[in-house]
Amino acid sequence: VQLQASGGGLVQAGGSLRLSCTASGRTLRHYTMSWFRQAPGNERDFVAAVIWSANITYYADSVKGRFTISRDNAQNTVFLQMNTLKPEDTAVYYCAAISGIRNLRVSRYYDYWGQGTLVTVSS
Repeated sequence: VQLQASGGGLVQAGGSLRLSCTASGRTLRHYTMSWFRQAPGNERDFVAAVIWSANITYYADSVKGRFTISRDNAQNTVFLQMNTLKPEDTAVYYCAAISGIRNLRVSRYYDYWGQGTLVTVSS
């Protein structure tokens, strides 16, 4: 699976951005698609996940109520709508794919990664 992420940029606090990640090379029917983020000096942290076949979603507590993960089956694309952005959301955001539905919040279990897209939220 090849993953291509896009949509990052610079936004003021309180603003919104939508990230996209398009997959190619394999059907996502047996995968969970997720977003992680990594700020300078920090580990790569789980943000959100969607079980592709069931369209069930999970979120980190820090983004719950502000971010929404969704998927477009026809386009093989996963989105991350980010609203009410805060400076602490500044990070490189990565999309990732894992086979199955276990260990979704742990980056080392993921099989495929996109290249990352930078989100900068100014105060």
